Amino acid sequence: MRVTIMLACFFFLAGCKKDPVLTDAMLGGETIFDPSVYDPGKYLVSLAKPNPTPSEASTPVIITVHGYSASTFEWDEFRSFASGRSNVLISQVLMGGHGVSYADFKNASWQDWKQPVLEEYMRLEKAGYTNISLAGSSTGSAVILNMLADGFFIEHTKPRQIFLIDPIVIPADKSLSLIGIAGPIIGYTEADNTAEEDKHWYHYRPYETLKELKELTGLVRHDLQKGFRLPAGTQLKVYKSKKDTTADPVSAVLIYKGLKSADAQPVEVEMIDSELHVFTRLDLRPNLMPKDRDNQKNAFEDILSRLN
Repeated sequence: MRVTIMLACFFFLAGCKKDPVLTDAMLGGETIFDPSVYDPGKYLVSLAKPNPTPSEASTPVIITVHGYSASTFEWDEFRSFASGRSNVLISQVLMGGHGVSYADFKNASWQDWKQPVLEEYMRLEKAGYTNISLAGSSTGSAVILNMLADGFFIEHTKPRQIFLIDPIVIPADKSLSLIGIAGPIIGYTEADNTAEEDKHWYHYRPYETLKELKELTGLVRHDLQKGFRLPAGTQLKVYKSKKDTTADPVSAVLIYKGLKSADAQPVEVEMIDSELHVFTRLDLRPNLMPKDRDNQKNAFEDILSRLN
């Protein structure tokens, strides 16, 4: 009987549609794309200021990298916070395959996700910018860790500072480990987004993209278990929510144990009294508490103080 029920469930799931029905009100539909797609010059310093003056070339530039299924919106609040408070230039990079159609998202590899980050870094370097830093949230942090472990900075300008917000190395949802088996059957999963959040995050997440997320985090975990070091002159800080339903807090432990400074010193990790994933993104979240605003403000102020 049990086998019969399992087979019935399998064929029921196998018969389900593998592609969702998208609406125009969703990211990935026909009308809503990330705004950086339409006007990249407003988001990328390399395009806004391709020929910097000597003063501009030495100004701190921070490249921000959003998370899986997200968009540049994830770092909008940081840009707003920094505006008028600090002499900092901000490049909000849209990861490859993100912010556009569902098909583009579905077909992009994690290497595609990383490519725009590499390209913006190299454009800034070529233009003469000398004070470049990186900040990643969630999967954006995994992308940056992969760049470090992969030796990208051996032949490039060394970043001054690296900030990782709720980095995902160990997913909190352990079902991700089964995506290779279950994925082809279910086709996609749905995110628990509000209607407004659906404009900035993909509501439907193809299993192909979850496989890419699993592969990327697996590689980063393997590299951290082996251990690697930061480039000389680079500092890194992790900001990690204590309770996080997306990125297991043990991710911060793995980074602390596996990543050292160039002179073998431990990196800095701050555990945040928060239950939010990407605690620095508060816009559109319901039921916020005063401590959430305080956590965001403290993190943003700390980041800006380290850039100057």
